[in-house]
Amino acid sequence: MARRRDEDLVEGCQSVLVRKVSLGRLGRSRWFRRLVVAGGLGTVLTVATVAAANLWVDRAAAGHVYSIADVPDAPVALVLGAQVDPPGEPSAFLAARLDIARQLYEAGKVKAILVSGDHAEWRYDEPGAMLVWLVARGVPADRIVMDHAGFDTYDSCSRASKIFGVRQAIVVSQSFHVPRAVALCRAMGIDATGVGDDTARVFKPMWARGEVREWAAAVKAGWDAATGRDPIFLGPHETGVEAAIAKG
Repeated sequence: MARRRDEDLVEGCQSVLVRKVSLGRLGRSRWFRRLVVAGGLGTVLTVATVAAANLWVDRAAAGHVYSIADVPDAPVALVLGAQVDPPGEPSAFLAARLDIARQLYEAGKVKAILVSGDHAEWRYDEPGAMLVWLVARGVPADRIVMDHAGFDTYDSCSRASKIFGVRQAIVVSQSFHVPRAVALCRAMGIDATGVGDDTARVFKPMWARGEVREWAAAVKAGWDAATGRDPIFLGPHETGVEAAIAKG
C-alpha cells in the first residue's frame, strides 16, 4: 500500500513538471510570436518610411534636373563638397563636380560659383581645395565664394539661402545625389535646378555605395526639410555671392 502511494506521488510530481514545462514552452512560444510580429511591423514601417522619403525626393526634383547644355541659366552654381585627399587634392568625385561648375561658368550659364563643404578641422579644407582647383583651371578667384560650414547637403542648401542669400541656383553633384540636393534646396526656398556627374561611374564600388546610401539619406533629408532645422552654424548675412554675381 505504501509502495502504491509512493508511485502515485511520483506520477503526480511528474504530471506537475510536465504541465510546468508545457506552460513554459507555451509562454516562450507566445513571446517569440510577439517578437516576430513586432519585428515584421518594424520592417514594414522602415520600408514604408524609406519609400515615402524617396518618393518625396523624386517628386520634388522632377523636372528640375538637366544636362550641362540644357540647364537654364542661374546666377550661381552651388557645388557640394566631397572627400579631399592628402595633401588637399579633390577626390575624383569632387573633381568631377568642380569640372561641371567650370563648364557652366565658361558657357555663361552662371556668373558665380559657391563651393560648400567641410572645414571643421583646420587641416581638412574642402572649400579651400575646391577654390584652388577651379582657379588652376581658369575660373577667376573673385567669382568663387567659399562656404566653410557645408557639413552635409541640408546645411549647404540652408546656408546658401539663409547666409548667402541665394534665391536661384544650379546645384552640382553626382547624378545619384542631385535629386536629393535639388529637393532640399527647393525646400529652403531656392529656385534650384541640378546637373549631375556620371563620369565617376567608372569607380563602380564607390558609385554603388553612393546609390545605396541615397535610400537612407532621403529619410534624413525628409526629416530635415519637415522640421526646418537650423544648420550647425548660422551667422550674419554674407555678401560674397552678391559681389561675385555683380562682377558678371
